[in-house]
Amino acid sequence: MRIILVEDEKDLGCAIKSTLVRQSYIVDWAEDGNEAWEYLDNSWTQYTLGVFDWLLPGRSGLELLKLLRQQNNPLPVLMLTAKDTMEDKVIGLDAGADDYLVKPFGMSELLARLRALQRRSPQLQSQQLQVGNISLDYTTNSVWLNEAGVLKQSVSLTAKEFQFLEYFMRHPKQIVTTEQLLAQIWSLEEEPMSNVVAAQVRLLRRKLTSIGCDRLIETVYGLGYRFEP
Repeated sequence: MRIILVEDEKDLGCAIKSTLVRQSYIVDWAEDGNEAWEYLDNSWTQYTLGVFDWLLPGRSGLELLKLLRQQNNPLPVLMLTAKDTMEDKVIGLDAGADDYLVKPFGMSELLARLRALQRRSPQLQSQQLQVGNISLDYTTNSVWLNEAGVLKQSVSLTAKEFQFLEYFMRHPKQIVTTEQLLAQIWSLEEEPMSNVVAAQVRLLRRKLTSIGCDRLIETVYGLGYRFEP
């Protein structure tokens, strides 16, 4: 899952990002509201959760929220703020925030609130993603082969393998380019090597072959890849 974090306090932003990355989230960290809006307004990148500080240089977290909701963007957003009055909380929730966390806070509480947002979000509620006879299990980071509706074989995936397969499964029968995979599966601050996508696809194919699924990911020469369930 990909998170956009908007926090201008460097120490806090670094701590939050490190915590989220250890939990296998992909994190794009913006330090002001204008930079954050460039990330959010980019059609190449699809976020699943947002963590916005209220007071920011440029656009505030509240302004970002209002812009999102004006575009009917349902991105679940957790607001971080030192504002702790009831009136402030009402303003944030009315602007479209899904939850509210007052500074200072513990990282364990932040993670728990993000998990709660995932459970409440219609797009993120299911603990499994199934396409054809393949099931991706979010609780165990594994992929299962179904035979006649019964889970038969499974194999554990690394974080990157899981992210690749999830993206393919959410775009079945579509040509997915290397550029799309680079944009979606690596944070904007990372600079992966040019052959990293091909290498990850090879590793993922080996895992799938081990459970009897050796032709799920097709190479479309000159264009990219296609997931054929």
